[in-house]
Amino acid sequence: MAEPVAASAPARPDPNDGGLDGIIALKKAKVAELRSRGVDPYPSRVPRREDCAKVATLGGSLNEQTTHTAEKIAIAGRLIEHRDMGKSIFGRLADASGNAQVYFKKDVLGEAVFGLVKRDAHVGDYLHVTGSVFRTKTGELTVAVETAALLAKALRPLPEKWHGLSDVDTRYRQRHLDLISTPESRDVFIKRAKIISTIRRVLDARGYVEVETPVLLGQAGGASARPFSTHHNALDQDMVLRIATELPLKKLVIGGLDRVYEIGRIFRNEGIDTRHNPEFTTIELYEAYSDYEGMAEVFETLLMECADAVGVKKTTWGGVDIEFQRPLRRLYLPEVWKERTGEPIGDILQGKGFRREGLLKLSEKLGIAVGPKTPSAKIFDRILEAKIEDLLQQPTFLFDHPTAITPLAKLKDPRNESIVERFECFAAGRELANAYTELNDPQDQRERLAEQLKQRGEGDQEADLLDEDFVQAMEAGMPPMGGMGVGIDRLVMLLTGRDSIRDVILFPTLKHEAAK
Repeated sequence: MAEPVAASAPARPDPNDGGLDGIIALKKAKVAELRSRGVDPYPSRVPRREDCAKVATLGGSLNEQTTHTAEKIAIAGRLIEHRDMGKSIFGRLADASGNAQVYFKKDVLGEAVFGLVKRDAHVGDYLHVTGSVFRTKTGELTVAVETAALLAKALRPLPEKWHGLSDVDTRYRQRHLDLISTPESRDVFIKRAKIISTIRRVLDARGYVEVETPVLLGQAGGASARPFSTHHNALDQDMVLRIATELPLKKLVIGGLDRVYEIGRIFRNEGIDTRHNPEFTTIELYEAYSDYEGMAEVFETLLMECADAVGVKKTTWGGVDIEFQRPLRRLYLPEVWKERTGEPIGDILQGKGFRREGLLKLSEKLGIAVGPKTPSAKIFDRILEAKIEDLLQQPTFLFDHPTAITPLAKLKDPRNESIVERFECFAAGRELANAYTELNDPQDQRERLAEQLKQRGEGDQEADLLDEDFVQAMEAGMPPMGGMGVGIDRLVMLLTGRDSIRDVILFPTLKHEAAK
């Protein structure tokens, strides 16, 4: 932001003199000048005792008889305002707690210190001040500065618009500037941290153990997605980044850790839009002797506890007004499929796979465009989005999904191979959570993954691979369990009312500027 200083201060950089390069050159010259005078522009330590919010707390003791607080305060922060009044200067310091007005007076500070603030300190620099608190004529609590010191000299100017960057690309590429200038952005990421800590608190209290599993794998598994590939030089072998944490977490339950979870980064080589970033955060959790009903109760608890943690009872997301209250609505896919398409879901299913002719016939009937090479799973998704998504606006569980797209879940009915115990939770038509009653029959698992390989042969390159190590682990004996994955980024988007995933990821994936 351009600095509101008097024209009589020629030593201050002129934003119009040489553009950005000119400003930086002037700032660097100022650093050199300070050092030549024996002033360290980047001292190692600061005796800060309080944050900026303490000014308001301390000022609460003021009354008509007490004009200045007896207690002194020592704060530090970034200078975000500098108003030169000649023999006095009003400024404003900001830190993570907020900001506070500070008042520098020449006859209090003396020539040397006042001169440092007047001629050497600029908006963007970090300062340390001490003094008492008083109330100005306009009623604003202010620090009457008695000592001041420069802590760090900024070489680049801050954003011109102090109330938020208008250039969206700059906000994402230079997140530090966004956080400096946009309090709403800072609030989103503070809430994100609260949401994650709340998830940990709730699960830890339930006896879950937090674990870490590998990011770098020999083979991707646990989800239908394309992985990123790399090469390990020392081992001289190709490897992939994980697309899910499901399989190693299940191995830990097989090994005797009955309740486990992992919050971690997932990498999927897919498109980028307002809902998807190739690098994102999930939590996956698994509980022995539970099922998808147990997972539904866990998710409801997590959602409501996280909403309470960030102080949200209702929000608007994707243009939908959403309220957070238990119990969440429940729908069953086979029922709503028949209601919305006019055909039983069994007409498009065949055993553990899809009946492709039935899918093509139904999509034609509903006017949903597909191509001859469109994978069956994609056709199913398009029908669901077109005919059922409008029912999923308020937080809603959609139970019981086709085996063909859920190779790791237990059958709903042993007599029907086509439907498994799986739910997805949606809000504003967007998926928040995905949970199964986990399949623990290793022979059935091998057959299902073989069916996924068949779908890959039909052109679905996102279908699951057969992971022999995982099936062998199951053969050692796997207890019945419930498992769930929750997209942390989506959850934060919902609870902060943000429609773009880039608004809730500090450093989203972007195309290199030179390649734009």
